[in-house]
Amino acid sequence: MHTVELLEQVLKVAEGLGYGIRHEWLGGQGCNACEFGGRKWLFIDLAVSAAEQLDQVAEALQQDPAVHLLNLNESMQRLLETRRAA
Repeated sequence: MHTVELLEQVLKVAEGLGYGIRHEWLGGQGCNACEFGGRKWLFIDLAVSAAEQLDQVAEALQQDPAVHLLNLNESMQRLLETRRAA
């Protein structure tokens, strides 16, 4: 599957976990996950490539224990398991 498609899928997983998604120019600082105002947020850095965004979002989701309770399709399971093992 194409990187952009995987990124779109992993962002849908994040939204399913209650994350708000913001695409911002962060100057290469990477994806940031945080919580404020009683809501979880992912800030996606537009300064990095889609592959880097995918890696960073997957890594951020690995920190959320709820991701492992979801019924994910095989490609998402592989993506997130690979990131967890790394």
